[in-house]
Amino acid sequence: MENQTNQQETKWYVLRVVSGKERKVKEYLDKEISRSGWSDYVKQVFLPVEKVYKVQNGKKVMRERNYYPGYVMIEVVDGKLSDDIKDTISGTTNVIHFLGKENPIALRKAEVNKMLGKIDEMTETSGVTMSEPFIVGETIKIIEGPFNDFNGIIEEVNDEKKKLKVTVKIFGRSTPVELNYMQVEKIV
Repeated sequence: MENQTNQQETKWYVLRVVSGKERKVKEYLDKEISRSGWSDYVKQVFLPVEKVYKVQNGKKVMRERNYYPGYVMIEVVDGKLSDDIKDTISGTTNVIHFLGKENPIALRKAEVNKMLGKIDEMTETSGVTMSEPFIVGETIKIIEGPFNDFNGIIEEVNDEKKKLKVTVKIFGRSTPVELNYMQVEKIV
């Protein structure tokens, strides 16, 4: 029986939820699904997130940011989204409605692949994005590596590789150095 369920086609549905409550909704639905014994039908409740680094009080802080604020995705075995499951999910606190309201609309394969592909892409690049991008000509402080505590001026920004070319004054001479985003912080 378990094997058959794994082979079945699944459909992805989108829930509109109160912005900022996505994680709470996901946690609640995960509990509700296992409590009600629906785990054979509802494969997963999915909340796409990306890791974002922000500078706060001179320290680099990692936060998770929702990739689609106000939305939670649900993967359900095709044809198994019963009225009972639909009503329970719709009636959950902080859930506004399914996309498609009374008749939930499943995402197309291309949309699902795009969404899942985007998530894979983010985990491959370690999913790090700077919420405040670096700007050429900006002065930064190096917080890691051999030039720790030196200040430098950004000459070049490579957002794809998450690297900076920085000019650092050492003994009165300008020296070019290549650093990654995690080795520097903005001077506030």
